[in-house]
Amino acid sequence: MDKAPWKVAAFVAVIVPLMGCIATIVAALIGVLPEIIRSTPGAQIPTLTATVSPTPTAAEPTRVLPTPLPGNRSSRVSDVDGMTLLYVPAGEFTMGSNEFADEQPPHQVYLDAFYIDQTEVTNALYAQCVKANACQAPLSTGSRSRSSYYGNPQFDHYPVANAAWNDARAYCQWVGGDLPTEAQWEKAARGPSTGSGSTGSGADRLYPWGNQAPDVSRLNFNWNVGDTTEVGKYPAGASFYGALDMAGNVWEWVRDWYDATYYAGLSSRNPAGPTSGDYRVFRGGAWSNVASYVRASFRNWNDPGNRLDGIGFRCAR
Repeated sequence: MDKAPWKVAAFVAVIVPLMGCIATIVAALIGVLPEIIRSTPGAQIPTLTATVSPTPTAAEPTRVLPTPLPGNRSSRVSDVDGMTLLYVPAGEFTMGSNEFADEQPPHQVYLDAFYIDQTEVTNALYAQCVKANACQAPLSTGSRSRSSYYGNPQFDHYPVANAAWNDARAYCQWVGGDLPTEAQWEKAARGPSTGSGSTGSGADRLYPWGNQAPDVSRLNFNWNVGDTTEVGKYPAGASFYGALDMAGNVWEWVRDWYDATYYAGLSSRNPAGPTSGDYRVFRGGAWSNVASYVRASFRNWNDPGNRLDGIGFRCAR
């Protein structure tokens, strides 16, 4: 429908000034609104803030070891190297057996309470000590079947090897402990006395898991793998206290000098071993050893200066 030109002009003349007035009023209100709010008791002016989301970073993978067996009383974590330490309460256990002459006679030994590392010390943990200039790097960075082993991230959680007895002890003292004595190591591997060993039979837990024959579900032994395996890989082979790999994988240096007749005059309370000798003891068998060598009471020895690809260690505190 047509509109008369004078009507359009009149409409524009009225509407435009009106819209200007409205805009002026709105602007004024906006300007005084904060003052009105501030003058109102209890009122707050909301503050707008820009939230900046942090740039996502890849989380470092957390490595969880198997939970210790129910026999373990308690555990804690080392504040130096992060190792899980298993509590071994005070009490008696059966040490030795009738299997070999240097394990005889089986006898009862009392030990004060102590802590034992849950696993063998790994390449990554040992590297921390080397970095701190408290330990000497392994003589060789390879293992039996691997040209690159120590220092290779692929094997960070495998047991350190090629470390001499002095290297092992230096590490344990760096974390605030020491190598376990033979008696401490054997108790952590066998558990408390069940009574059968006290009669002279030496039947208390032949292996860390009990008296069942060794098999590939419990440990790395008898060339089944042909080299070391990651620590904690065999939870079925855990000891009474929850210690892992106390049979197989690598031998473990202990504190004592070796004496073939040591047990004949052994103190029955916190024995510390001979005061001197030519060789240091290591325990537990390795990935290459047959079943008789991975028994918890088996004793082996070597020159403490030797660095061998089948010998590692764990610490006591």
